[in-house]
Amino acid sequence: MFLNIFFTIVYILGVYYLIQYRMSIKKAVDLSKEALFPQTEEEYRGILIPTEYKEMEPLSKSTRSYKFVKWGTVVAIIVLLGLLIVILTTDFLGSSFFSMAYLFFVIISAIRHRGNLFILPKGIILQGRYFSYSRVKDYEVERIVRWHDLYGINDRMNFSYKLTIKVKGFFPLVNFVVVENEEHLEKIIHLLESGGVQGKRIAESTQQTTPNITTKP
Repeated sequence: MFLNIFFTIVYILGVYYLIQYRMSIKKAVDLSKEALFPQTEEEYRGILIPTEYKEMEPLSKSTRSYKFVKWGTVVAIIVLLGLLIVILTTDFLGSSFFSMAYLFFVIISAIRHRGNLFILPKGIILQGRYFSYSRVKDYEVERIVRWHDLYGINDRMNFSYKLTIKVKGFFPLVNFVVVENEEHLEKIIHLLESGGVQGKRIAESTQQTTPNITTKP
């Protein structure tokens, strides 16, 4: 009985999360048209998104990522409902409680839009969700030089900048993007600070050897 109640609650919470996430993406698509940054194709190309570290793309209902969230949400809810029915009507669960719980988690967490960062007049869009400036805790900038965790993963990332943004909440959100161009980074920081968001730059360690390079065009 306890397991049935547990998985019913998990299902309800999972469906709520998926629907809320889909609505957040839809709202972000509309708000992204007001973005102060990025605006140009060059600015989009200069932002690399983890974990594949591909160039950021505009938020649009015609993109593959948006369609994946849109239809993936429907499929995930149907699959989760099917699993819940099996659990409630059979003894299939047995000793596989943790496996089934993990499967629920995997299905729910699989519905993800490609990462993004948009700076708006009154807030930001981070990973497909809108946050007002009052909810943005701070930012942090690190140069990706030798011995940095991200150094060597992708040639374009070497000597670029890791920009981490922290958002307040019951479950604090910490996400980062890689900014190739220092000029773009300065523009982002200026916009964030104009919105009241403060942050810091982490100094490069004295053990790190940075070659003589010029700022990327």
